[in-house]
Amino acid sequence: MAKPWKTIESITTDEGVLELRQRDERDFLITVGGLVLMNSMTNRSEVVLGQLGCKHLKGHPEPRVLVGGLGMGCTLRAVLDSLPTSAEVVVAELNPVVLKWCRGPLAALTSAAVSDPRVHIEIGDVADLVRNASRADVADKFDAIVFDLYKGPHYRTDKLKDPLYGSRAIENARSALKPGGVFSIWGESYDESFDKRLRSAGFTVRHERPGRGGFRHVVFLAILPKTSGQRKSKT
Repeated sequence: MAKPWKTIESITTDEGVLELRQRDERDFLITVGGLVLMNSMTNRSEVVLGQLGCKHLKGHPEPRVLVGGLGMGCTLRAVLDSLPTSAEVVVAELNPVVLKWCRGPLAALTSAAVSDPRVHIEIGDVADLVRNASRADVADKFDAIVFDLYKGPHYRTDKLKDPLYGSRAIENARSALKPGGVFSIWGESYDESFDKRLRSAGFTVRHERPGRGGFRHVVFLAILPKTSGQRKSKT
């Protein structure tokens, strides 16, 4: 018989009550408004997202990576394991309590990934960081951008104005990357319209469905050509 869930902490947010729950040493849930956002026991797509998003940086001397969304830190752990000790990883997280959880009860899940000296946490909207980087000098742009956000692209996404997955946001992501950079995005399911918007922005796109059998989430990989120039953002 499964153990009952114990609520470790809950806070009120604009989207409902955000909670961290636990029922075993490594068995955690994060929920909002009663809906499960992530489960520590089923994170294969998040791990693959981090691995594939940074695979091209294995031999890079000083890679710079932006991760959107901290969650339980599983994607961040996969990103760090794919990078050299000289890397810089900026993580954007909207809610400071999530950072507190990753430094506290969730730390053992990821070998305290948030405390890695390569990591810098920004409490704020990743869309703002992408927009700022799109206007920055090449040295301040990123070699990889990884979006692990609980609301991935879907058919109801505003094709132009969505701050994360609309065509304007995609142009910002493109301009925030160095040539040869990779924009990787977690999705609950495949969205053809989002795929087309990535291609229209000049990315080469493929997608993966990690795991075998059952419902599988999607990892979009949008690759910028190494010889590509940086186009001016539309915003």
